[in-house]
Amino acid sequence: MDRVMKLASERAVVVFTLSSCCMCHTVARLFCDLGVNALVHELDQDPRGKEMERALLKMLGKSPSVPVVYIGGKLVGGTNRVMSLHLSGELVPMLRNAGALWL
Repeated sequence: MDRVMKLASERAVVVFTLSSCCMCHTVARLFCDLGVNALVHELDQDPRGKEMERALLKMLGKSPSVPVVYIGGKLVGGTNRVMSLHLSGELVPMLRNAGALWL
């Protein structure tokens, strides 16, 4: 969990993913399309990825464990939460507050 928290604080937006996960790609692409330079950390490419995936699952309390998004060092959640925030117009202000967007 310490490694997850350390990585989550490295950039304004951090997305934990698996390279084979289509929803992970969708969420990462959304941030890219919004002009956010998110840190995308692919757990299956990290030697400690399984351990971090278990920690994320524990934090979320549900499956699937990815994607998991942190904005401003705070856990936002997975795909449903990010898309809900985006559709309700709350995501962009949250990104601005975290310093991920300047417009």
